Amino acid sequence: MSRRTTSVIAALAAVPLFIALSGCATASAGSNGSDGGDAQGDETVKIGVVGKGDAQWEPFVEAAADEGISVELVDFGSYEQPNPALAEGEIDLNQFQHIVYLADYNVSSGKDLVPIGSTAIYPLGLYSKKYDDVKSIPEGETVAVPDDASNQARALLVLQSAGLIELKSGGTIFSDLADIDTEKSKVKVTALEAALIPTSLPDVAAAIINNDFVEDAGLKFSDAIAQDDPEDPNALPYVNIFAARAEDADNPTYQKLVEIFQTNEAVQKGLQESSGDTAVALQTPVDDLVASLKKVEKDTEAHKG
Repeated sequence: MSRRTTSVIAALAAVPLFIALSGCATASAGSNGSDGGDAQGDETVKIGVVGKGDAQWEPFVEAAADEGISVELVDFGSYEQPNPALAEGEIDLNQFQHIVYLADYNVSSGKDLVPIGSTAIYPLGLYSKKYDDVKSIPEGETVAVPDDASNQARALLVLQSAGLIELKSGGTIFSDLADIDTEKSKVKVTALEAALIPTSLPDVAAAIINNDFVEDAGLKFSDAIAQDDPEDPNALPYVNIFAARAEDADNPTYQKLVEIFQTNEAVQKGLQESSGDTAVALQTPVDDLVASLKKVEKDTEAHKG
């Protein structure tokens, strides 16, 4: 595991919300799981992902087939797409996001997608093609961060902990570019779509790159010159999850798929391979995930006014 940072966690700990951190499926899969049947049978479940080629997905599909569940992975090119597809019934589940991202989507769209299981938490890293360490980045250079609200806030906390910027608020999960104290910050910050940051990395001093896109930039996860700490309990809102429509939360087939992901040895090996051994695999109780989502949604609504 790469080097940890600590001031991010101090900032996160001050935020009240941290209470702890596709067509539809076929009829046999069930639309809401209300029949309480088991997960066996001739079923097809469409799961939206960002990064279909990641090493965990092939053994996951095979393990599901062994349980009588046919999984079709639907690959999306950016984070903005899988939640609307799920909400509209084009897919049955998605697995690409953490709780903070889902909360922001629900509040902004008026939808009620819910977590049905955890997968892992990943450190968020700062990468550079030009500099080997943070201290080498000259004053006045430009650093890129993702433009979506949840990942941007987390990215800014990483930059603050690395000594590159200072946030007026001290840093929260709602921090954005307007919170940067430019007079006290070493670098300028620009926001780009997460999927475009890898190709833009040569044009900036450094960039926060989401794990899904690190290898697209020709980098290894160990190349990060700064990152946050994924193991702190205050990081619960950044746990990645399987998400479903609220009416499908108790679907036994979907719950079985979560179990397969969490417990299958080949899937877990693939997860580590695709994350460069940075993923911290989790089996967080669903009640804790739901409670965290509700809390983040409440605070997000208050923040948006």
